[in-house]
Amino acid sequence: MSIETPRRAMVLAAGFGQRMRPLTDTMPKPLVKVAGKALLDHVLDRLANAGVQKAIVNVHYLGAQIIAHVAQRRRPAVVISDERDALLDTGGGVVKALPLIGPAPFYHINSDTIWIDGVQPNLTRLAERFDAATMDALLLLAPTAGSIGYAGRGDFLMAADGRLHPRAERDVAPFVYAGAAILSPQMFDGAPQGAFSLTKLFNRAIENGRLYGLRLDGLWMHVGTPDAIGQAERAIAESAG
Repeated sequence: MSIETPRRAMVLAAGFGQRMRPLTDTMPKPLVKVAGKALLDHVLDRLANAGVQKAIVNVHYLGAQIIAHVAQRRRPAVVISDERDALLDTGGGVVKALPLIGPAPFYHINSDTIWIDGVQPNLTRLAERFDAATMDALLLLAPTAGSIGYAGRGDFLMAADGRLHPRAERDVAPFVYAGAAILSPQMFDGAPQGAFSLTKLFNRAIENGRLYGLRLDGLWMHVGTPDAIGQAERAIAESAG
């Protein structure tokens, strides 16, 4: 049973973007432009098109630039979760923002993830597939091979029902987390205080059989370095043509 499309989202925009240097020496990575648009705006526009009304954006490194950038944004409305005093990592950042997110399942998305949709928008597909009764999280997954700018070993194996299992240490897994998901706030019950990685809660959800995945329809682009910007821009241009 699917849920209604989430009306709120958490956008992670607090990291240092060290692999994107020298571009990130003077600007935060979410404001680096791809195809004439800041990475953060690619994400916020996609959320607006999916029906999200409020996006909580966390900031740390050069956070004032991001705050100024989103100040006039109305679709979705942006609320800042300020981590400039202490960076809380991917898990702790969500815990801090939970009072702003509210009690309903929400989109959780990295500010530097970018993809080209297939026939149906992938955020819509996530909402249609998510089932809070059986899932703590539904992750959007891209193929480890064939995704632009990604040369890692993948993250997950996926069973026929969508349930996820972690990659063994020395293996290559067929799927990589594409940086977008729907999470249930209940997944954070009993979560640690302070900084911690969301991977800790993903692992707990795996143990409980409640971490699921959905294969991305389209093309995922991992824009982690300056070189990857050109690759992504060529792919976007080709898809538009």
